[in-house]
Amino acid sequence: MIKVGIVGGTGYTGVELLRLLTQHPHVSVEAITSRSEAGVKVSDMYPNLRGHYDTLAFSEPDAQQLGAMDAVFFATPHGVAHALAGELLDNGTRIIDLSADFRLRDAAEWAAWYGQPHGAPALLDEAVYGLPEKHREKIKTARLVAVPGCYPTAVQLGYLPLLEAGLVDTDRLIADCKSGVTGAGRGAKVGSLLAEASESMKAYGASGHRHLPEIRQGLADMQGGSVGLTFVPHLTPMIRGIHATLYATLSQEPGDLQARFEQRFANEPFVDVMPAGSHPETRSVKGINTCRIAIHRQENSNTVVVLSVIDNLVKGASGQAIQNLNLMFGFDETTGLNAPAIMP
Repeated sequence: MIKVGIVGGTGYTGVELLRLLTQHPHVSVEAITSRSEAGVKVSDMYPNLRGHYDTLAFSEPDAQQLGAMDAVFFATPHGVAHALAGELLDNGTRIIDLSADFRLRDAAEWAAWYGQPHGAPALLDEAVYGLPEKHREKIKTARLVAVPGCYPTAVQLGYLPLLEAGLVDTDRLIADCKSGVTGAGRGAKVGSLLAEASESMKAYGASGHRHLPEIRQGLADMQGGSVGLTFVPHLTPMIRGIHATLYATLSQEPGDLQARFEQRFANEPFVDVMPAGSHPETRSVKGINTCRIAIHRQENSNTVVVLSVIDNLVKGASGQAIQNLNLMFGFDETTGLNAPAIMP
């Protein structure tokens, strides 16, 4: 049994970590922090967890307490993990960071997108990007894992087989993506109110979104050079889910695209390549750590259309964090993540 702590446990990713970890036979959640809710029992804030965490209460972040853990999850806004990461690593605690703090390898680029200097640039070289389908072996030995963002996960998995095989024009990639309102976090925001978001849909970040450099970095790693990517996210009136419609122009005849995708992901427990002609729905991945993918090519066209859906709070955040934990500690990769999706 390993002991874990969660820093920033009051948001949606924090409570999703707690929910998923109730099913993990090898993990005991020993600490969960929140400066604003210190002293409040977890089960009082989240009644869905009654009977699972009845004695666990939120506490002030304490480096000594967290340093006694085998692993610590950071489910915090950007910049928070910078302050504690080094001290925890020095104590032998392994870190799984769900924020954006260690996703970008370039400290200056991070500062430009997040509006503040990077607080722990010395750790960037050892941070491993936590997309298991691409970096599984590095994750196994990592001390510090940066869990990918929700949009970046859906986009990168959808493009992965095409870029690895060098089949498409990498100067002309387009990612048209939609997210539920939980992607904006649990904090009160006018745009996330039911009366504002319901029965409406809008694009945002069309001139440049913080996930853009992360996606570009990941796609470049897949094909060994820079990529030209147009990424536009949209807010949709649903609670959770990501739908990524991905476009790429073929640079050569690819053969059987369906077979190529099926072969690439044949041994990936959390990527489901659907039958030819399918159109995956976000509700089919609600509450689970699976990315469902379908591939399309219209008649007399050299454009490939990939449809990729995930739950932004699970494969796009907390579930993928636990998948990384399993790899880091030698557990079966699917441990605690085998439940079917919630329907309807």
